[in-house]
Amino acid sequence: MGAQRTLHFLVLGTVEAWDGEQRLPLGGPVQERVLVTLLLENGRVVPVARLVEAAWGELPPSSAEHQVRKAVSDLRRRLPGGAAVIVTDGPGYRTDTTGFALDLTRFTDALRTARQALAEERAQDAVTALSGALALWRGPVMAGRGSPVIDAAATAWNERRLAAADQYFDLRLARGEAGELVGDLRALIADHPFRETLRGHLMLALYRAGRAAEALEEYGTVRVLLAEELGTDPGAPLTTLHERILRADPGLDAPPPAPASAPAAPPTPDTATHRAHRTREIRTLPYDLPDFTGRDSEVRQLLERARPDGDDSTRVIALDGMGGIGKTTLAVHVAHRLAPHYPDAQLHIDLRGFTPGEEPLQPAAALESLLRTVTPAEDHLPNRPEERSRAWRAALAGRRVLLLLDNAADSAQVLPLLPASPGCLVLVTSRARLMDLDSAEWFSLGMLAPEDSRALLTRTLGAERAGAEPEAVDRLGELCGQLPLALRITASRLRNRPRWSVHHLVERLSQETRRLDELSAGQRSVTATLELSYQALDARQRTVFRLLGRHPAAEIDIWSTAALAAVPAREAEAVLEHLLDAHLLVQHTQDLYSIHDLVRDFSRSLSTADGDDGEADGPTAARRLLSYYLSATEAACVTLFPDRLRFEEVADPPAAQLPPWKAPEDALAWFDREHHAIRYCLDQEGDSADPRQTLRLSRNLAFYFYTRSRVEEQVEQGFVAVRAARRLAVPHLLSLSLNNLAVARWRCGHFTDGIASAVEALDISRRSGDRQQEAISVGRLGLLHSALGNLPTALSYLEQAVVLRRETGDEVGEGESWTNLSSVYRWLERLPEAADAARHAVRLNRHIGARDNEKIALVELAVTRLCGDDPAGALESLEQALALGDETRRPENHALALAHTAETRQLLGERTGVLAFAEHALDLVARCGARLRLAEVENIAGRVHRGNGDASRARHLHTSALEHSEALGYRVESAGALAGLARACADLGESAAAAEHLHRARRLFEEIGMPATRYC
Repeated sequence: MGAQRTLHFLVLGTVEAWDGEQRLPLGGPVQERVLVTLLLENGRVVPVARLVEAAWGELPPSSAEHQVRKAVSDLRRRLPGGAAVIVTDGPGYRTDTTGFALDLTRFTDALRTARQALAEERAQDAVTALSGALALWRGPVMAGRGSPVIDAAATAWNERRLAAADQYFDLRLARGEAGELVGDLRALIADHPFRETLRGHLMLALYRAGRAAEALEEYGTVRVLLAEELGTDPGAPLTTLHERILRADPGLDAPPPAPASAPAAPPTPDTATHRAHRTREIRTLPYDLPDFTGRDSEVRQLLERARPDGDDSTRVIALDGMGGIGKTTLAVHVAHRLAPHYPDAQLHIDLRGFTPGEEPLQPAAALESLLRTVTPAEDHLPNRPEERSRAWRAALAGRRVLLLLDNAADSAQVLPLLPASPGCLVLVTSRARLMDLDSAEWFSLGMLAPEDSRALLTRTLGAERAGAEPEAVDRLGELCGQLPLALRITASRLRNRPRWSVHHLVERLSQETRRLDELSAGQRSVTATLELSYQALDARQRTVFRLLGRHPAAEIDIWSTAALAAVPAREAEAVLEHLLDAHLLVQHTQDLYSIHDLVRDFSRSLSTADGDDGEADGPTAARRLLSYYLSATEAACVTLFPDRLRFEEVADPPAAQLPPWKAPEDALAWFDREHHAIRYCLDQEGDSADPRQTLRLSRNLAFYFYTRSRVEEQVEQGFVAVRAARRLAVPHLLSLSLNNLAVARWRCGHFTDGIASAVEALDISRRSGDRQQEAISVGRLGLLHSALGNLPTALSYLEQAVVLRRETGDEVGEGESWTNLSSVYRWLERLPEAADAARHAVRLNRHIGARDNEKIALVELAVTRLCGDDPAGALESLEQALALGDETRRPENHALALAHTAETRQLLGERTGVLAFAEHALDLVARCGARLRLAEVENIAGRVHRGNGDASRARHLHTSALEHSEALGYRVESAGALAGLARACADLGESAAAAEHLHRARRLFEEIGMPATRYC
C-alpha cells in the first residue's frame, strides 16, 4: 500500500477493519451499517438522513440522528486516525480515501486493469486481473445483514461482479480451458440460478470436456426452472447453443490451449486474516506398497492434475469406486509421489464413511484427530465444531500440506476439513461420488485391466511361478473380478503355500458355484476371496478374526484383542501379526491394527456354526470387552487420579492383561484414543449390561472428561451412571452418582439442575445413614448455591461440609470445601477467614498430593490476598499455582490463574506481557467450553484492559461476561460485570450508561448480600 496506513476495510461478504495484523472491533449493528454505507459511497458526502435510513430502514427511532452521530464518534475512537478516516462534511459525513485500503476499491482497480489489458490484447493479464477481482468476494455486502439502502447498493455491486465473472469465464473458454471451469461455474450458478450467460458458459465447458450429455441436461434443468419460476423460456443465445451442441457443431470445439494456462480458480484473497505458520514436517501417510502395480494411466493423470501448477491454489481431487477397488492404495501411492511438492506435512485420516456397523467419523472428531497431529500436544482443542474448523484452517495457513481424506461418507463430512489457504492438496476417497463437492476433480476408478491383474500376480508370485501357468494366472484374475483387494489376498495365500499350484487355487474357486456367482457380482466377490484367507486360518485365528469384526475401535491394540478373545496378550499379538501378513488387517501405527471396512463386513457375516468355539462369539465376547474396558479405565484412573474417592466394594480382578502405562500421560493418551470405543460399548450393551459395571465405567469416563474439560460429555456420563444406579437400587451408589452429576452440572452452568441432583443425593444419604455421601452432598449444595449468589445458604452448607468431610476422613473433599468456603468468605468481605480457609485448602491438598486441587486453592488464596491489598503475596501464590501443571489438565482453572496473574502484575506496575497473559487466558477458557469460568475470566480481563487504558475493550469484555453469567444465573459474576461496565462506560464518557450499570450492580450486590464497596 506504499505510503498509505495499514488500515484495511473489508465489505464484500463481511464487514471488518484491520490495522496491520490486528482486527478492530467496530461495535454494534448501527456502527457497522453506518460505516458500510459510507464505504459504499467512498469519497462522497452521505447526509445524516441517508445514514439513518441505512441503519433503520423506514422505521427509525426518534433518537436516530443522535445515534448516528454517536456511532460516527464511536467509530472514530475505534479506528486509528479515525477523525481523518470519517470526515464531517456539510450535512453529513464522507470517508477519506487516502486513509485506508478498501476491497471495493481494489475490485474497481482490478476491473480497470482488466479493461486496459484487453484493449492492449493481453488476454492472460486480463484473466489474472479478473481472477484477483473475483477473489475479493466472500459473499454479499455485510453477508446479507444490511438494510434496504445497503441492499440496493449491494445489488449494483453484485451486478458488476457477475459481469466480471461472465467476462472471466468467457476469456478462459476462449483460451481453450474447459473441464477445470465446471466446479467454479456450478458454485456461482448455485447463487445465481437465473443467470443464463453463466449457464451458457457451463454448457460449453461441459461440452468441450467431453461431457455433452451433461451439457444438454444442464439446458433441460434451466428450461424447467425458468418455466416454473418465471413462466419464460431460455433466451435465444442459450437456445442456439443447445441446438449447436445437439448437432455437434465443429465451431464449438475448443481452440488450441494458450501457452500459459490461467489459474484454475480465483486465488485465495490475501488479507490480514491469513498468516503463515511453519513447523516441522509431519508425515502420517500409510506406507506405499513396494509392489504397487498397474494403474499407469490413473497415476499419470493424478500426478498431472495434482502437482502445483503455478497458481498456488488449493486443489481437491477425489477418487470414487466400489469397495475394494483400490482407491486408498492408489491415493497413497500418488500421495507419496507428490510428497516433495508439499513439504510441510502429508496427513492421512480414515473418515469411516462406509465402515459396516459404525457411524461415519463426525467432522468434529476428525478435526480433533488432525489438530492433535499438527499442533503441539499441550495445546487445548476447542470443543465446538466450527471453532475446531477455524483452528484447523489457521493451523494450515501459509503451509504446503497434502491431506488424504480416506473413506468419506458425504460432502458434509469433508467440507469442514478442507484447508482455506493456498498451496495445499486434498485427496478424497469415497465409495460414492460426492456430487455436491463442486470444487473437486473426480476420478471414477474401475476394475484393473486384465494385463494389470496379470502383472500384479506375476510380481507378487514371482515371474518363474506365474510364467509356468500363464492361463491359470489369467483365470485367477477373472475369478477375482480384477479386484485389487481380492488379487492381493489370493496372491498372499499362494505365497504362503509354495506347494500349491496356481491351477489348484483356481480349481478350489471354480468348485464353489456360489462363490463363482459372488465373484462376478460386485461386492460379494470380495467375500469369496476373503473366505479363502479365512479358511486358511487355524481355529483360534478364525475365532479372533470373527471377534475383531465386532470390535468398535477404529484402531485395535493387543490388549483389547486379548480381552475380546479371552487369550493371553502374547497370543493375541501373534494372531494379529498373522492376520496382518494375510492382508486381513492393516497397520498405520506401531502396535495398533485396523480392519478394512470390507474385511470387517465379511467378518461380521460369518456364522459361528463352523464348530470353532462358537461360545466365544456374540454377547459373551461383548461382555468380556466391556469388562476389560472397566479394568483398564480403573487402572488408568488410579494412575491419573490417585486422590479420588474409591468405591467401598472390592474391585473385580482385572478381566485381562492391561496396557503397561509407564507414566500418567500414557494413560491419558490411552483414554484419548479409546473413549469413543468405550462409549460405543456402553451404548451397545444398554440395559443388558451389568448396571454396577455400567456405573463404574461411566464414572471413570466422567473423570477423564473432567480432566479434558469435555463438560457436556461429563454430564452425559453422569446421567448414564445415575440410570444404572437406579437399576441397582443401592442407596450409596445412587447418592454417589447423583453427587457426581451435580458437580458436572455445576461445571456446565446448570446450577438449578445441579441443586436438584444434590438435594436428592442428600435425602438418600441421610435416610440410609451414609455420612460420607451426606458430606459430599452438603459440599455440592454449598458450591451450587454460591454460584447462584445464595451466599448465606452457601455459607451454611460449606461450613457443615468441612466438618462432615473431616469426620468421614475425606481429605480430598475437605480440601475442596475449604477452597469453596474461602470464596464465600471473600465475597462477604470476611477476608481473614477467607485467607485462613484458603491456606487450609493449600496445606491439605499439598499433603495428599492433589495437585489440581492445590492449584485452584492457591488461586483462591491469591485472590484473597489481592482483596487484602497484598499483590506481592498474591503473585507468589499464583506463580506456585502455575508451576503445578500446564493447561492440558482442567484448562479452565489454568486460564483463571493466568487471568489473575495478569491483573496482579498490572497492580504491581508491570505493563509488558500483561495483556498477553489476559488474552491467552481468554482464548484458553473459550476453547475448552467451560462456561462457568468464562464469565470470571472475561471480568478479570476486562479490568486488565481498563487498567491498560482500553476502556472500549473492557466494556466489550464486561458485556460478554454479563451475558454469559446471566444466562447461567451466576449472580456474583453478573454483579461484578455490571460494576466493570459502570467503570468502563464512565471512562468512555457515557455517564448515563455508567449510572444505569452502577445502579443495577448495587441492587444485585444487595440481593446477594455482598458488600458493594470494593466493586462499586
